[in-house]
Amino acid sequence: MAKKTDTKQAERKIQEALAVLAALDFPRQQQNERSALTLLSLLGLKPTDSWKKASDPLMGITPMMDFFAKHYAKQYKPNTRETVRRQTVHQFMQAGLIVPNPDKPSRPTNSPKAVYQIELSALKLLWEFGKPSWNKHLKEYLLTVTTLKRLYARERDKRRIPVKIGEGQEIRLSPGGQNILVKRIIDDFCQIFTPSGQIIYVGDTQTKWAYFNPDALRAIGVEIEEHGKMPDVVVFHTEKNWLVLIEAVTSHGPVNPKRRQELKELFAGSQVGIVYVTAFLERRTMIKYLDDISWETEVWIAESPTHLIHFNGERFLGPYED
Repeated sequence: MAKKTDTKQAERKIQEALAVLAALDFPRQQQNERSALTLLSLLGLKPTDSWKKASDPLMGITPMMDFFAKHYAKQYKPNTRETVRRQTVHQFMQAGLIVPNPDKPSRPTNSPKAVYQIELSALKLLWEFGKPSWNKHLKEYLLTVTTLKRLYARERDKRRIPVKIGEGQEIRLSPGGQNILVKRIIDDFCQIFTPSGQIIYVGDTQTKWAYFNPDALRAIGVEIEEHGKMPDVVVFHTEKNWLVLIEAVTSHGPVNPKRRQELKELFAGSQVGIVYVTAFLERRTMIKYLDDISWETEVWIAESPTHLIHFNGERFLGPYED
């Protein structure tokens, strides 16, 4: 009997969370059980808790999903972790409802250590849910939330990494993670090894396609669909007539044989030779991946920017014909 009562209380709390999301004017795509459970986990609210007991714990995605299972008997498969992050947490951040990495703002949003916390004014509002004062506080909150979103957007922009990709052209990458290495690739590797080269693509840990010039790729015979898994930086070395594909390795692997084949297929239409490069920030990271690096590729280490490590073959740097 107790279990049935707990189930009813859990369902009632989920419905209350859905009512909150509707009141905050979230799109229908976020008015669902997954988003309701995410909100409850970020508030530390169990089925029997009153909204006045809401708190602001730091929560990562996996702990949120553990909370769903433990307190609401809602078991989500591990492979839905990205769905929670992309289809709920991301929208909560955009709305100013939660703050990413308040303990370390420079931490990249795709870091496995990423955590989120309910924003303070939102927490104060939610303490009022179910009370006669709820509607009054809700109206006041909705009047200020747009300003709040602009403030957080400005703060995020201040932390972004400026990168020059050409004469008079600059992009801004999200802070932390591999984007620090991406900046070093553009500022150092490209200046030394592909001077006067044309940057065609730059990835970003947060926005993915930070910069892309599809016309430059078409000019050398390559058509890329947006779902293709691009390398982190693509440069056309005009002087040598080479297309240089660069992977920035901080937490993910190098150009191994499998990845080399994927890139070869992705850029199969290229009318120019292709060079495959793996970039590391420091030598000790390279050593961890040494056994995985594919033959007939290059390795560049940011701490020794004027040198390359060449994996086999008669040329120091250049494309290979298969």
